[in-house]
Amino acid sequence: MTQTTLEPPEAPERRRRGVAFWFGVALILAGLGVLAYVAWQFFGTNVVAHRAQDRIVEQTRRAWDEGRTSDDGASGGGSGSASARAVDLAGAQALIRIPRFGKSYVMPVQAGVSTRVLAEGFGHFTGSAKPGQVGNYAVAAHRVTHGEPLREMPRLRPGDEVVVETRKATYTYRLDTNPNDLVVGFHEVWVIDPLPKNPRAGGVQPDQAKGQRLITLTTCAELFHTDNRMIVFGHLVSTTAR
Repeated sequence: MTQTTLEPPEAPERRRRGVAFWFGVALILAGLGVLAYVAWQFFGTNVVAHRAQDRIVEQTRRAWDEGRTSDDGASGGGSGSASARAVDLAGAQALIRIPRFGKSYVMPVQAGVSTRVLAEGFGHFTGSAKPGQVGNYAVAAHRVTHGEPLREMPRLRPGDEVVVETRKATYTYRLDTNPNDLVVGFHEVWVIDPLPKNPRAGGVQPDQAKGQRLITLTTCAELFHTDNRMIVFGHLVSTTAR
């Protein structure tokens, strides 16, 4: 009598291995995609932003030299094609220099704090004072990604200067507070009031004298977490006509 040896079916096992293989491939590709996104955010956006910032600074200086202006900067809250055209034609609202960050440090300031504006430098909070005016000239910028204009903000100290140049004048502000001493939630908008008053008794705030010409710099408090904001206040010490 002839015996027949039955072999176990291999097709289901091969199918399971095939599914596991392609699932693993998908996980690897997803991981590579995440790494590529992170690399773009922390390196690629800086390259693009530095080019845009240099271009806007050059356009701004050329426009001022030629006497072109658009009410000291782009209008429309800093977003949309009309604002972009205004920057191309007449430059940014202002240029900011912070000597603590080096002689070559110069960043454009545009109207509003939209994503597009902050990808190209500083944004000026709508409704806050203009440079040199009574009130609070409040600006914001990224600490990481998009050129990292305020990455070194924790290095600032009382007495450091922030120089704001416009088509009409150069305004020099002196910082009064240490940015490491004031971190607030992103929803705490009192810091950009005309005269910021800390709701916490004894908290960091500007001198509560009316008629001041203040400046407020805001940025992310943590490098990899964006819910909180680091704040520094200063006041105007000199104005030089351009």
